[in-house]
Amino acid sequence: MKRLSPLIRRGSETDLDTAMTPMIDVVFLLLVFFVWTASFQIVEHILPSEMSELTGSDAVDNVEPPPPKDFEDIVVRIGWNGQTPDWRINDQAVPSLSAVGEQLKTISEIQVEATVILRPEPIVPLGHVIEAYDIAKLAGFEQISFAVNPRGQ
Repeated sequence: MKRLSPLIRRGSETDLDTAMTPMIDVVFLLLVFFVWTASFQIVEHILPSEMSELTGSDAVDNVEPPPPKDFEDIVVRIGWNGQTPDWRINDQAVPSLSAVGEQLKTISEIQVEATVILRPEPIVPLGHVIEAYDIAKLAGFEQISFAVNPRGQ
């Protein structure tokens, strides 16, 4: 007959089993707590902030920043007159593509933040539209958009 150690009993709970159960519960609760708090924390470097340019203990005047300037869009219409393109800037006729470039250059010296909208007719060859885009870029405009008519209009 085999003798069993007094610590190993069949059908009864040992001291080791009872000591581990509360510790596992505590570890699980700590894990849940840290996961919940870490997932709701906002990363601080994403938040916008304004720093004062002044240093020292001088009084700071609350100066409002100037309002943003809204410039009127510059619409370049490209029509097709038989074999040649028909150019218009803000509904004023322009004789050629080089004249369009000169006028856009003049406008960009005044308001480079404005948006240039290229509005070609559907029958205008793509090459003329690309040339107009290149001229607007060379004039110094950064915001250039395309406007098209929906089908059937």
